[in-house]
Amino acid sequence: METAASVLFFDGAFGTYYYQKTSDDTPCELACRTNPQLVEQIHREYIQAGAQAIKTNTYAANSLLGPRDDVFALITEAWRIASRAAAGTQTAVFADIGYIPLEPEAAREEYLALVRHFLSLGAKNFLFETLAEFSPILPAVLEVRRLCPQACIIASFAVSQDGYTKKGYDYRSLLSQVRDTPQVDAGGLNCLCGPSHMLALIKKLGPMAASLSVMPNSGYPSTINGRTVYRDNADYFSDKLVQLYETGVRFLGGCCGSTPRHISLAIQKIKALPAPRAVSLQADKLPAAAQPQAQPICKSPKKLIAAELDPPVDTDFSFLLGAARLYRDAGAHYITVADSPLSRTRADSLMTAAKIQREVGICTLPHISCRDKNIIALKAGLLGASMEDIRQVLVVTGDPVSKAQRSSASSVFEFNSFELIAYINTLNEDVFAHAPFSIAGALNVNAANFPQELARARRKVENGASLLLTQPIFSQAAIENFKSAKAQLPCKLLAGILPVASWRNAMFLLNEVSGIEIPQSVLDSLEGQPPQMVMERSAAYSMQLIDQLYDTADGFYLMTPLKKTALVQRLIREIRRREDGPSA
Repeated sequence: METAASVLFFDGAFGTYYYQKTSDDTPCELACRTNPQLVEQIHREYIQAGAQAIKTNTYAANSLLGPRDDVFALITEAWRIASRAAAGTQTAVFADIGYIPLEPEAAREEYLALVRHFLSLGAKNFLFETLAEFSPILPAVLEVRRLCPQACIIASFAVSQDGYTKKGYDYRSLLSQVRDTPQVDAGGLNCLCGPSHMLALIKKLGPMAASLSVMPNSGYPSTINGRTVYRDNADYFSDKLVQLYETGVRFLGGCCGSTPRHISLAIQKIKALPAPRAVSLQADKLPAAAQPQAQPICKSPKKLIAAELDPPVDTDFSFLLGAARLYRDAGAHYITVADSPLSRTRADSLMTAAKIQREVGICTLPHISCRDKNIIALKAGLLGASMEDIRQVLVVTGDPVSKAQRSSASSVFEFNSFELIAYINTLNEDVFAHAPFSIAGALNVNAANFPQELARARRKVENGASLLLTQPIFSQAAIENFKSAKAQLPCKLLAGILPVASWRNAMFLLNEVSGIEIPQSVLDSLEGQPPQMVMERSAAYSMQLIDQLYDTADGFYLMTPLKKTALVQRLIREIRRREDGPSA
């Protein structure tokens, strides 16, 4: 008969308990130097509560806290304090390494440096916690296993109530990766969720539960007089840990808001159980055969044409709807809707796309930028778009906020375009399984280092993009890059065409908009010309580009310059006339 002796009980939160005692809102890791006696006292309180494993006070001890030498000195002191607190007991000390929100390569190097330092101190147990992704810690995991084969290694992820990390990864996928990595002893969940939501997530995992480490928050905090406060709910929390134990979880502890009392009550209740009750767990996944696939953006035998319009800067939609009707009647398949280009606030792209689709009767391809939105806002927007029968989105990074604007607005980039594509693709397997989104991305054919841009494009396709739209093409070099991309990328490509509205417009695009290159010959042909001549030359040059790209491209992405809808309407008709033959 299994007993609670087979469970490894961890401590609870260090940081929130330290704050509860001191009201000191500086990083609690610094207390290893400024208040080592209290750090040791907190460790001892958790040990006395019955914890069989304590975490070093090093969650945020990385280069984001300070210079590496200073951080290593802090880690050394934290290790000494925890080891001293555990001396003479059977309590294991785990090197605690929190999530490091750096670019992947920098994060991998940082994790490696941290584990090597912990190993030099004698660490044999490692907890990587509150992770948003798995791959950056993998080199560190392999290094620990190489240098210390007997080590215990746990990788724990922080997910919201819907099971997604802030990088957009589904917890089931991440835990499957951990399960398939033999160097990791257990995967788990901690932080963000309270115990009830975390219990619900665990119940959806089915037979995976037995290999899990689970450390929920005590609940959800509130702010009172400027202080973050967690409810004193040790009895409720401990009941939920009992239920987690009954699902088969064998690594248990607490995260934010949990105290020695929370842990003590949970241990007492679990030890009082005769044996874990059998619980029927059903994995919350659709059978593979029942999962519909995202449909191609367009099945038309003709060249796909997507015409772009910017949402209004006010509430007047009359021009937008009128332009969308013109493009529909000319033969466009889609209206693409930009997402506050150049960081100038415009009407929401998803709501605008829904209005066009509803009132004009043409499908839309709204842009979703990574700027300005965290994972909550992004998912909320996608849910609303799906309800409005929008079935395709174009994912772009988005233009950053200028320095002049930063006093009133800041750039928020919780995702990059690769991650957002992957996130939507993951949602397609679950939330949008009944009607998945087709995902498009961007390709800069004007990039100075085009091989690197191609590598970026491949990542987008690997993450779930089935279509790429290019930056405006003006030069022969851009045409050759487009053809090279088409030969190498396993997805559809739309060639971006932007007929310039005037010489001044061309100069603005060349000098102020990133990623656009316009040949001097084009600029010279427009300078000093009357408006009608500019229109003729701009349209003629755009058609020359289209002719050179026609046999290679899957279609065209036509951008509207300064509300000059007649230019774009003319190009759409010219493309359709070419398809239909000279008698059309």
